[in-house]
Amino acid sequence: MQTIKFSGDAAWQKQFAAAVRHNVNKYFKDNGISTKGNFILLTQTVAMLSCYIVPLVMLLTFRITAWLALPMVIIMGIGMAGIGMCVMHDAVHGSYSDKEWINKLMGGTMYLLGSNVFNWKIQHNVMHHAYTNIEGYDEDIAVSSLIRLSQFAPAKRFYRYQHIHAFFFYGLMTISKLTTDFVQLARYNKEGITRKFNVNPTMEYAKMVFVKVLYLLVFIGLPLLITHYTWWQVLSGFFIMHWTAGFIMSTIFQMAHVVEGAKQFQPDKDGIIHTEWAVNEVLTTSDFARNNGLLNWYVGGLNFQIEHHLFPNVCHVHYHNIAPIVEKTAKEYGLFYNLKPTFMNALASHVSRLKELGRQTALTV
Repeated sequence: MQTIKFSGDAAWQKQFAAAVRHNVNKYFKDNGISTKGNFILLTQTVAMLSCYIVPLVMLLTFRITAWLALPMVIIMGIGMAGIGMCVMHDAVHGSYSDKEWINKLMGGTMYLLGSNVFNWKIQHNVMHHAYTNIEGYDEDIAVSSLIRLSQFAPAKRFYRYQHIHAFFFYGLMTISKLTTDFVQLARYNKEGITRKFNVNPTMEYAKMVFVKVLYLLVFIGLPLLITHYTWWQVLSGFFIMHWTAGFIMSTIFQMAHVVEGAKQFQPDKDGIIHTEWAVNEVLTTSDFARNNGLLNWYVGGLNFQIEHHLFPNVCHVHYHNIAPIVEKTAKEYGLFYNLKPTFMNALASHVSRLKELGRQTALTV
């Protein structure tokens, strides 16, 4: 894989990066507050874990009808998505707490989703954050036979109506990770990425197998063993739970990167992207519905993606307060700050961008 270098052609780009760091750091220093989580994060953690675990315990303990079980597995899916967005995401970034053991503990909630922490760190923390919206590097817009999220990816006739069918496939995100994690980790092992991060490839693979088997035993094996539900009801409930979680998380993630105004870049033949990294992060991300309190609380600040990409080590509970600082600084340097005022504005913009990507031909540098 070609090494990419960010190199801005204008002095103001380096100045912006320094200014936005200074201004945001000044906010925390002047107010005497930590950049990590607070009581709000604790309420999110308790609420999301409860939404996920309490219905499961009830389904295993009480004789609940299948019709009543249906909304309960949907609630579990909502809780699963909430864990991914509010708890695991910050913890794996190291922004949940200033205590590393707490970050590791809360980051381990990823295993409750049936996925793998190490894979997520590489795919999200390393590849997505370092190379946002760059085809071939950012796996969040990786080439797919089902959905085209990059303007540089090959165009196919099947993508023409992806603005309609994409949302169904979004729902398959978490359940597909049950198997694709193995393929992804094998690739990381082959490319030497695993050892680069001082992780033993064999041990990581063995841990993945153990965790996934344990996960399936709890969420499928136990219901089959100790409840009255038939095998197809258990599997249907498992699928609905995962589809709900995958649909929510994928939609929220894509509404921050695959929308109108969010740029996509490719390096030139020398592996250079001609913007500074901080400028690239602003240009490739988008905020939406910043004043929607309920959304802010549930999605763990993922509607503040500009702030998150510039300051991934700052907990999401602070994004609402630092967003005006980042926006003001960006505008002072003539930098476009992509903000969709409401959730529906962002959703409509995402649909429009999906439609555009589904009908345009592949671009080249």
